[in-house]
Amino acid sequence: MATNHFVYMLRCKDDTLYTGYTNNLEARLQKHTSGKGAKYTRGRGPFNLVYCQIYKSKAEAMHNEYKMKQLSKVEKEEWIASHQGGCPDEYSKKLW
Repeated sequence: MATNHFVYMLRCKDDTLYTGYTNNLEARLQKHTSGKGAKYTRGRGPFNLVYCQIYKSKAEAMHNEYKMKQLSKVEKEEWIASHQGGCPDEYSKKLW
């Protein structure tokens, strides 16, 4: 079975955005929630998953994660608004 690779954005409770990469979205979201995810997200939960995209290769996902991290917050907000529906419902319909 092929592994999927995800690039995702979380909206933190302080309205900041965190962009990350994972090959196991649910486990990574649970790590953020438990305070064991990225240093940036510690103490900033709960989170809303506002964007995610699935890639077949790690290289492609990491390349796109890098490009997204270079965007300003305004550009990220525009990206989120224009790419609604990319997150599987079981992840995006709840707070993490």
